[in-house]
Amino acid sequence: MVFAAGASPAWAEEAAEASADSSEAESYESVFVGNRIIVAADALEELDFIAGQDVIDREQIQRDLQGQIGELLVKVPGVSATSFSPGASRPILRGLDGERVRVLIDGLTTADVGNTSADHATTIDPLTVEQIEVLRGPTALLYGSQAIGGVVNVIDRRIPLALPEDGLRVDGMTAFDTATDLRSGGASLDVGLGEALALNLSGSYRETGNVQIPGFQLSEDLRADLLADAAEEEEEGEFEEAEELREAAEQEGFIPNSQAETWTLSGGLGFFLGDSRFGASVAYYDTDYGLVGNPEGGHHHGEEGEEGEEEEEEEEEIVTIGLEQLRVDAVADIALGEGFLSRLKLRLGYSDYTHTEFEGPEVGTVYDTESFEARAELVQTGGGVIGAQFSKRDFSAIGEEAFVPPNETTQFALFTAQEFDLSGGMQIEAAGRYERVDVESDVLALDRGFDLLSGALSLVFEAGENARGGVTASRSARAPAGEELFADGPHIATQQFEIGDPDLDKETAWGLEAFIRASADDADFGASVFYQDFDGFIYLNPTGEEEDELPVFVFLQDDVSFFGFEADAQFPLVQNDGFNLFADLRASYVDANLSADGNLPRIPPVSLLGALEAEFDAFDVRGEVQWFGKQNDVAEFETQTDAFALTNLYLSWRPLAGNRDVVFQLAGENLFNVTGRRHTSFTKEFVPLTGRNVRASVRFGF
Repeated sequence: MVFAAGASPAWAEEAAEASADSSEAESYESVFVGNRIIVAADALEELDFIAGQDVIDREQIQRDLQGQIGELLVKVPGVSATSFSPGASRPILRGLDGERVRVLIDGLTTADVGNTSADHATTIDPLTVEQIEVLRGPTALLYGSQAIGGVVNVIDRRIPLALPEDGLRVDGMTAFDTATDLRSGGASLDVGLGEALALNLSGSYRETGNVQIPGFQLSEDLRADLLADAAEEEEEGEFEEAEELREAAEQEGFIPNSQAETWTLSGGLGFFLGDSRFGASVAYYDTDYGLVGNPEGGHHHGEEGEEGEEEEEEEEEIVTIGLEQLRVDAVADIALGEGFLSRLKLRLGYSDYTHTEFEGPEVGTVYDTESFEARAELVQTGGGVIGAQFSKRDFSAIGEEAFVPPNETTQFALFTAQEFDLSGGMQIEAAGRYERVDVESDVLALDRGFDLLSGALSLVFEAGENARGGVTASRSARAPAGEELFADGPHIATQQFEIGDPDLDKETAWGLEAFIRASADDADFGASVFYQDFDGFIYLNPTGEEEDELPVFVFLQDDVSFFGFEADAQFPLVQNDGFNLFADLRASYVDANLSADGNLPRIPPVSLLGALEAEFDAFDVRGEVQWFGKQNDVAEFETQTDAFALTNLYLSWRPLAGNRDVVFQLAGENLFNVTGRRHTSFTKEFVPLTGRNVRASVRFGF
């Protein structure tokens, strides 16, 4: 894959020329040129607090292939995952998730409800993704208050970005594995319809069974609790209940109800007129997945001793989610000439989303979300951007356990980013955003409005021909979401009783970050150290109480400080004709503390990754170890997690000498069958990570 910084239309020729001297992706817009993907910059590629990003291409997607975007990105420095279940896992950036991490598709939000709760899946299937950009820190300024922690921008080709070379382009991937009984495949077809029109058709299918694990499903502490409860039940003569508790405690080898099935379909048209392009697409996403129940908790209805209701209770312990989304997107990229403004970029998105939680065969709660988003950017000829953004979301939940009342959120924003050159190879980079957020619930007769101001200022310097460093100061603000304001009731999927606070204030954060990036020959190095001080940080905290036989969680607000660092280095160890050996090193750390000397819950521990990758003419071999430290800085009512390491091995074969986009790969993951529990997960006590897994995959592009 070839990346270009600063490329611009006319689409194919100019992008190809611009790519000749570039190796790093620094934008959001991909363009076909033969068998390559060219990344065309949005006039922001030289702004370092935006360009500080990781780009995951199709080669890495194939190597780390997972069904959910969160699990796919856990090897990126500074990224963890919610790991709620195999069917639902969102990314966590620098210890922040949910309403602070914005997941985008080609620059617009996914328009699902994945940000509202960890059990909700994100409507992205990696099988048809071209690349993923992970943007951290002050990047939030250009993408909204829900990106205060960072942005994950997923790029696909549902709207064609260029006429395919020779009039036709086919890309796809298929994969099978042993630990989840994975059966999957996805493909994308681009067809030129004349000299100015292109059609894209894409689709995917993924099915998995129950996840295999190394040993017991439950953690040692949870098993001990259940066995103690079983002994108590037996003493009271409740032999059937005691046996059920013992069976749950002794469950091993696989995770019950962890299966998932997903399919997607999309079609889009792209029209090219000189240096301008226009396009639209329609996409459908459908998934059904199981939610693993906590055997110590449970969701109870009816009176004890009534046989029919006891049977109903047993059925309701099996919870599954059926999710579907219809999405329509449109784009216009209009050339404005050679004046102060060079381009006008418009993006529109509409989504109709339905999410049903099933308790056994019965419908429990149905979530409906209808949303619209529009984004406009005026790109300056000399670099920089001025833009506006509007979004509206109508959210409703129907059912006995609709813990959030219907509410509507409207957002409008103006933003800009600029660069100013100084003497001595130094630059000042600045960005600002004003956002108005209104959240209202007619049912509760509540209406909250928030005015948010955010800004960032960077001093950037050149430390040699191929090295840049700098310091960024930022201020970010976020409005509380409808779920944080209005929640009040049992949430069956997470097995929690959640209580919001309609009086929550806006959340603000002051940040300071130092960074450096350098490259020499085939070596690359990057590092950043950051500090964020939050005023009025909103978080979901357990109280230790119970309501409706569920643990009570309340949304609280407190001052919190975050400190951490990320670093990565890739460098050659051996370089000969036909053989190269590279080292890949990565590290992440974050610490978060409440003002009252407490710890925030679910903060990821320190993590390290080390890998060696050997490249031959037609083969690549990569061995890696990813280590996660023990997390003992825990919040009240939170348990610790032990350290563990995952060892992986990948063998790739490119059978066609003239086409590097045809790759057969055999992957062995968690080779030593280690039990791992991700500290950031609500369900870590009873949903361990996958055991030893062998995956075979084929990626192709013609």
